[in-house]
Amino acid sequence: MARKSPAVPLTADPAVGARLPYLAGYPGTLLHQVQTLIDTGRLGGHLHQRYPTHHVVQTDRALYDYTQELKDRFLRSSPPLSKVTYDAKLHIIRNALGTHTAISRIQGGKLKAKREIRVAQVFRQAPPEFLKMIVVHELAHLREKAHDKAFYALCTHMEPEYHQYEFDLRLWLTWRESDTASSGPDSALVSRETASREEP
Repeated sequence: MARKSPAVPLTADPAVGARLPYLAGYPGTLLHQVQTLIDTGRLGGHLHQRYPTHHVVQTDRALYDYTQELKDRFLRSSPPLSKVTYDAKLHIIRNALGTHTAISRIQGGKLKAKREIRVAQVFRQAPPEFLKMIVVHELAHLREKAHDKAFYALCTHMEPEYHQYEFDLRLWLTWRESDTASSGPDSALVSRETASREEP
């Protein structure tokens, strides 16, 4: 997916940006497209058409196995994971969609770091593409700490559609909290070419 600079300033309409907190940092023109889908009750149908199913990874054990399978495929030499779990305490705006932490403990006189991945509870009922995007993001932090070019290159290596899935995931979160969440399955498309966030 092309990552283009916005055609208009990101602050073209601050009021729209304030109503769409999950899409902070995306171009103003794109935010207006999203707001139009919400206002006309078509955002839910758009998302359902593109992502009609939910994933089956429902338990913490299943989530650990799912994450470990991806790690073994792409990051076999990275540090092992001690825990992967859904976390009902994660606030998806304030904190993150998921977290990766390294907890240092003394064992046998040696300092060892145990790495944990936590995924916000809301994604237990999400489409499979969104769960993969979050897990890929947190796995990438095993090797790359900063959100820089190397980090996103690793994310897209593990999932080529990473950027589109992230954008659509944020659309899904926006739809869940909008007044049109119960609308019928009308359809509209948001351009993939503009579905990219401006980076420093």
